[in-house]
Amino acid sequence: MRRAWQLALNRMTVTLKDFYADWCGPCKTQDPILEELEEDWEGRFEVEKVNVDEQQDLANEYQVRSLPTLIIENDDGIVERFVGVTQREDIEDALESAGA
Repeated sequence: MRRAWQLALNRMTVTLKDFYADWCGPCKTQDPILEELEEDWEGRFEVEKVNVDEQQDLANEYQVRSLPTLIIENDDGIVERFVGVTQREDIEDALESAGA
């Protein structure tokens, strides 16, 4: 029990930022992949949806130029950036690398 508690304390906070727009067709293709991942990974990472039309400052801060863009971060910073529709396996590999 103590070991499980220690592992939980040591786990990185992992965030997947999903930069999208309502008018973006490829973003709609990406959505079901992200929804499945979020469900299957049960809270091991957080998803932050960023509508670039409403949050232009954040999109500029992350230098988002194409949609969809996925950015995986942990406590140490950006771990991986994907531009365009990204396959589940690639996202999972990046999440594991980030410590999720």
